[in-house]
Amino acid sequence: MSAAAPGTSKAGHSDVVQKKKKGPGALATAYLVIYNVVMTAGWLVIAVGLVRAYLARGSYHGLYYSIEKPLKFFQTGALLEILHCAVGIVPSSVVLTGFQVMSRVFLTWAVTHSVREVQSEDSVLLFVTAWTVTEIIRYSFYTFSLLNHLPYLIKWARYTFFFVLYPMGVTGELLTIYAALPVVQKTGLYSVTLPNKYNFSFDYYTFLILTMISYIPLFPQLYFHMIRQRKKVLGHVEDYSKVE
Repeated sequence: MSAAAPGTSKAGHSDVVQKKKKGPGALATAYLVIYNVVMTAGWLVIAVGLVRAYLARGSYHGLYYSIEKPLKFFQTGALLEILHCAVGIVPSSVVLTGFQVMSRVFLTWAVTHSVREVQSEDSVLLFVTAWTVTEIIRYSFYTFSLLNHLPYLIKWARYTFFFVLYPMGVTGELLTIYAALPVVQKTGLYSVTLPNKYNFSFDYYTFLILTMISYIPLFPQLYFHMIRQRKKVLGHVEDYSKVE
């Protein structure tokens, strides 16, 4: 899911700055800075690729093909965030971070990559654009937080742009999965039927439908969580501005 747009559970990267540790702490912080700089640069490459392809073609149709490789690489690179939580250098929930990262990796590989018929759908560009803007802001936020030099503009963008980017990303994800359903049903992609020596069956078509249904309870929870976080982080600043 585009929890990414909001990437709520992974805000723990900035908490590393607050928890100053000796020895390994400094090494971990240096590693996280490098990781977040690389990821920021990677998503900037994707953004530039989208813009260049659009200017060259004069159309937004099929732009996915121009950034397919870097998208797969850097989205898969987010798997390291689960490891960061597991080893304790980022104080976030392994389960929640894992769910959010894996949902995007799943959409990248098990849907968009595996069902080539959906790659030209406008819905793919919808979630890719939302992911790209979100990740540039998010990784920039983590980088500057770790360096103790967080510009207010980046902090404001992280806790404001999600209002549009999160629904935009979720809409694109759902429409892409929906577009993949007929192909999956027809080809039996990733499905396992009985009889077989393992006495096990799996219907990928049904799994995708259940995945779409799971957005119903999860989207509001994560969205309103970010609204609460925004009020907590930016509320006092905005209240002060009103007084002025």
